Amino acid sequence: MKLLRVDAPGQERPAVRTGDGRLLDLSSVTPDIDGVFLASGGVDRARVAVMAGELPELDPAGLRVGAPVARPGKIVCVGLNYRDHAAETGAALPTRPVVFMKDSGTVVGPYDEVLIPRGSVKTDWEVELAVVIGRRARYLEGPEAARAVIAGYTVSHDVSEREFQLEYSSQWDLGKSCETFNPLGPWLVTADEVGDPQDLGLHLSVNGVKRQHGRTGDMIFPVDHLVSYLSQYMVLEPGDVINTGTPAGVALGLPGTPYLRPGDTVELSVDGLGAQRQTFGQA
Repeated sequence: MKLLRVDAPGQERPAVRTGDGRLLDLSSVTPDIDGVFLASGGVDRARVAVMAGELPELDPAGLRVGAPVARPGKIVCVGLNYRDHAAETGAALPTRPVVFMKDSGTVVGPYDEVLIPRGSVKTDWEVELAVVIGRRARYLEGPEAARAVIAGYTVSHDVSEREFQLEYSSQWDLGKSCETFNPLGPWLVTADEVGDPQDLGLHLSVNGVKRQHGRTGDMIFPVDHLVSYLSQYMVLEPGDVINTGTPAGVALGLPGTPYLRPGDTVELSVDGLGAQRQTFGQA
């Protein structure tokens, strides 16, 4: 099942996208798609309502698509999690996941404008598979337990400012938490529909030029390992998001480091999870 949120910022309504492309209003089932919805069996209730034909159809014309999950409690990110990306940045392959946090206020819709920060000269792109947690998780043991707490997956654009990230602080947060720096969506695709999360293609282009093309099977630490690992050090709550890393092809590792400028357009997708498109503006 594909869950999404539509309408203006701050006024989003929950919806379901059916297999034949129709948009159904989920407001009678839940006021929003958030941690409360996920933790309380909301996905199953939504599925029953769809099958019963109880949900009114929405006209998608003119409807903005927001992030598929209301503001997460936290966004946990994993850096250098693809072998080719570690190589292009000159970093050694990590022996444990490289973990950092991203401000949950960075989340915007998949087609919203992204703002290049004031003073930025090194704003970069990163297409990522995002995991959405569906059940409270602590001290999980093994991949099966990890898979049981995953509600689904979505596309994440982990926008980064490399000068802020790598030169201004020993922590990465400054370059990761600028406003609008995490477009999410368009859909939250439930885990049962995605199947194997380690068999998905990731794609990104800038102004029509292909920059990233990788596969989740190239992760150093797979999804179930990341979820289990993180649960040893923090409690994962329903609605939390985990950004699982990006493949090679970021501006930081390309000849001439072609960082983003106002007016640039980035298009990205993950197989089966939909596509995003953002035009960059100036903060």
